[in-house]
Amino acid sequence: MADVTRERADDPRPISYRDAVAEGIAREMRRDPSVVCLGEDIGAAGGVFKTTAGLHEEFGPERVWDTPISEQAIVGAAMGAAMTGMRPVAEIMFSDFLACCWDYLANEIPKVRYMTGGQVTVPLVVRTANGGGLGFGAQHSQATENWALTVPGLKIAAPSTPADVVGMMAAAIRSDDPVVFFEHKGLLARKGAPPPPDHVVELGRAAVVRAGADVTLVALASMVPVALAAAERLAEEDIDVEIVDLRSLVPLDTATVLASLGRTSRLVTVEENPYQGGWGATLVSVVADEGFGLLDAPVRRVAGECVPLPFADALEEQVIPTVDKVVAAVRSLAAY
Repeated sequence: MADVTRERADDPRPISYRDAVAEGIAREMRRDPSVVCLGEDIGAAGGVFKTTAGLHEEFGPERVWDTPISEQAIVGAAMGAAMTGMRPVAEIMFSDFLACCWDYLANEIPKVRYMTGGQVTVPLVVRTANGGGLGFGAQHSQATENWALTVPGLKIAAPSTPADVVGMMAAAIRSDDPVVFFEHKGLLARKGAPPPPDHVVELGRAAVVRAGADVTLVALASMVPVALAAAERLAEEDIDVEIVDLRSLVPLDTATVLASLGRTSRLVTVEENPYQGGWGATLVSVVADEGFGLLDAPVRRVAGECVPLPFADALEEQVIPTVDKVVAAVRSLAAY
């Protein structure tokens, strides 16, 4: 079992996205005794994806709670704990299962602060394994950020790198508003630079992860490495792509996107959400309202197909955005 304390900020070795989840939670648990964790098999088992490995050993059963297999019970207990002074971090094993506790997540948790005039807050994090690409089938592979995006009162985080996992986890746990924290299954094994001590990444602050002059490509979570790979291929064709990693959807950093458009005048969004109702549509509508004069070409959206996720690898690849699909979209826009 992985030791959550193995990779420290002064350790130059890369840290995996998976280990970064446990490290990010552990840092906040050490800092704040009101932080507790709950979910299915997150204790001695270390979580089904090993993203809570080491927490039970370090903090014990008083702060790391194994729960029954009931998403309603997990999120309902987290809500009550948050309303009475704790800062719970609740795990829903697969993001598809948010549907099982949707009443709490959509109708109760995000409305308490508003309905009590700020007298009661619900400072909790619901973290969940999100997205496809691993052949888990239609009920375990969905990218569901767009579900949460429809609910006012929820913050939405979706980091793409291990350092951002740690920094955004800190910001999420410290937030007095509820946060849905999407951890992409396809990124769990990827490694990156270890985060520095006391690393905090403000929610709602996008990052320009590749500078460019010809086209702005906006991506989130697992689509960021897809976008970076596409940009490297396009560079061979003398198409210079700037990539914006949104990092969170609520708050949405439209200012960074508009600033990038001021440099490139062309926009492509790439998202794993289905095209119908995806976050890209929201971003494009904001650009149309606030930055239409910056555009020298139509906007292009690369998104998932509007079908259930196939189990077969070859079919799943037809549904989820790929490097080839992104390259084709950017190439056509650059030639407009």
